[in-house]
Amino acid sequence: LEAAGGGLSAMSELALEEVSAIAAIYCGQDECEVLHVSETEGISFRIQTSAKGPLETDILLKLLFSLPINYPSTLPNISVHSEQLTRAQCMAVKERLLEEAKRHFSQPMVHELILWIQQNLKYIVEQDETSACNGKSALSTQATADAGVSTVLLHLDHMRAKGKYVKTVEKWCADLRLTGRVMFMGKMIFILLQGDKSNIKEYMVLQKTSKVDVDSSGKKCKEKMISVLFETKAQTEDRRFQTFEVKEYSTLDELQNEFEAVGLAELFTEFVLPQLK
Repeated sequence: LEAAGGGLSAMSELALEEVSAIAAIYCGQDECEVLHVSETEGISFRIQTSAKGPLETDILLKLLFSLPINYPSTLPNISVHSEQLTRAQCMAVKERLLEEAKRHFSQPMVHELILWIQQNLKYIVEQDETSACNGKSALSTQATADAGVSTVLLHLDHMRAKGKYVKTVEKWCADLRLTGRVMFMGKMIFILLQGDKSNIKEYMVLQKTSKVDVDSSGKKCKEKMISVLFETKAQTEDRRFQTFEVKEYSTLDELQNEFEAVGLAELFTEFVLPQLK
């Protein structure tokens, strides 16, 4: 953190002290990783910890905390990921963590939240399973309000570890119930995603914070050369991609037809064609 934290005069001293303390507590391999430090955006870091789930099974949790510049006077943003929980369960855990965060408003709270979820995870998961059986959603109205189908078009500069990269993207999209395409044409790479706005947000967090590729020396690295070309509300249901597929195109016409099939001809003309020149 010291190396990354030069010139952070605008950051809250409380936030810096808290992250340093958490890094000292969660000092095992992969337990704590500082992802981003910025004078204007604050600090983002990932905690990997385990908690007891139903039937006393150990659940491995990855908790992403983003502390805004005026934290703790502003609540942190939180994302929850786990291979052992469903997407809905992860969202339920996130909602409960945000509710708990409000109880610690204006005080350093991250360590308290980690301890709280370790003690309460199994009850949240059990409650979510009961709600699912009753046909009710365990998500709050805020999560519902943030919903809404969106389309996003991404441009990638390259994929060195193509096979691994594509499999990772496919898994993320399956977990987040996103449809669309990974599109290869020559050296050009586009990712077109459609799904709930909140799930696309979660995808973007994963895309930017996970070590999904390798650098020129073969070392795992994060994606730093990705750009969002376009983001908007999606087309009606009958004009959307129904699946997520990885496809390679040999001609420009083939690529254009893919966009036109779901009513995105303008998107192709305005954002894809300029990248191909």
